[in-house]
Amino acid sequence: MNNHIKRAVSLYSYQEEFFLKKMNLEDCIAAAAKTGATGIEIIGEQSIPNFPKLTDAFIDQWFGWMDKYNVTPVAHDMFMDYTKKKGHYWTNDEAVESFKKDIRFAHRLGFKVIRVICNVTPEIMEKVIHFAEDHDVKLGIEVHSPWHINSAWMYRHWEVMERTGTKHFGFIPDMGAFTKRLARVQVDRMVRQGADRKIADFVCEQHEKGVMAEYIIAQVAQMTNNRIDIAVAELARHNIMVNPISLLQHADRIIHIHGKFYEMLEDYTEYGIPYKEVIDVLKKGGFEGYIASEYEGNRHIQDIYEVDSVEQVRRHQEMLRRLI
Repeated sequence: MNNHIKRAVSLYSYQEEFFLKKMNLEDCIAAAAKTGATGIEIIGEQSIPNFPKLTDAFIDQWFGWMDKYNVTPVAHDMFMDYTKKKGHYWTNDEAVESFKKDIRFAHRLGFKVIRVICNVTPEIMEKVIHFAEDHDVKLGIEVHSPWHINSAWMYRHWEVMERTGTKHFGFIPDMGAFTKRLARVQVDRMVRQGADRKIADFVCEQHEKGVMAEYIIAQVAQMTNNRIDIAVAELARHNIMVNPISLLQHADRIIHIHGKFYEMLEDYTEYGIPYKEVIDVLKKGGFEGYIASEYEGNRHIQDIYEVDSVEQVRRHQEMLRRLI
């Protein structure tokens, strides 16, 4: 059984402290390195001033930080903002030109992987593959809930991978597609915002039993017309639980993993996502890339608790270390 999975941290995990200026970019890199992670993932437009433009001074500083903290640039997360100009939707050619800026950006900062946001079409992917190959950057379409790796949309991307035969286009599964229990922090916040606790508990119980989301939503709609209660039910639609075995079929196309998590407990387990089950499958499939911690619980507790992203990421990395 393969055991060469590596650990990274997405600096997106520290978004709360970064936004509030409690941590700067170097602080985030240092915190990630302190966990024992060896890889760094960023969202360029969140982390880097004047993205996607880069100065020589910043590039020197960036690689200085990589050396100082003994970490490696692993992945840059890109977005495709098709409606940047009001009233105008980008043509494919405009989208391709924007995509190329992300590829150049990633290449200059040493990233070997770009996480491609899941709304990018297979047609656009095919148009940029050669450019990515020329810059030695792999493109990974994010398999983000409610999609899963065998969904129709991902099948279309798989067809491009097969047709082109490229080694520079693959999948980046997000752990949010393996949500066995709905995130407690998310449900609790919705209750604080007015959702009925009994209905919320019903939704959580049904989801954990594996009841189809549309049935859960329909049942809740019969109980109430309160919009926030319906929204709780809709969590089951957007947070799916897929059998991790589904990853094996595409094991050779998985280039990176987004280690989504919402709540790390004191015993180093994630409240709702069965990490051990997924990592066991990744080992079986021979995955040798990075799993990058991606903390998204902050937005669900910031109204009642002071967020401690650093501790949450530390716990997540310790869990990964033990499981790997």
